[in-house]
Amino acid sequence: MLIIGISGCGEKKTEKTSTPKPPLKTESQSLQLKEESVSEPVFVTEKTRKTYQWYCAQCHGIEGKGNGVNAKFLTVPPRDHTKAEYLETRTDEQFFEAIKFGGLSVGRAPCMPAWGNTLNDFTIHELVRYIRELCQCEAL
Repeated sequence: MLIIGISGCGEKKTEKTSTPKPPLKTESQSLQLKEESVSEPVFVTEKTRKTYQWYCAQCHGIEGKGNGVNAKFLTVPPRDHTKAEYLETRTDEQFFEAIKFGGLSVGRAPCMPAWGNTLNDFTIHELVRYIRELCQCEAL
């Protein structure tokens, strides 16, 4: 008898269907921005919100409450980005590192993927700013 284990971080295979493409880097942004070059102010734009919806909402939820469609399949619940009590105890750099290198890299959820090869540094900084908007809190 073969027993198949299901991991809390596992993925289900689905048929490929015609879906919209993710908001990836534009051609002008195709080169990775160096973190030092993000000296300009970072603002949350409609593009930032769409990027969050595409890459983050599946786990963190449309409104960032940690209740995305994949949340029930994860062994470690996704962070609720609207709860300031925890988020205001973290620096923007800690958020940046968690998004870029994955949750495990900062001692958090191993299911949180590393987005550093998908999103450039400036976009990650925009996402950090958007999370601050969701929690209505400032960095530590």
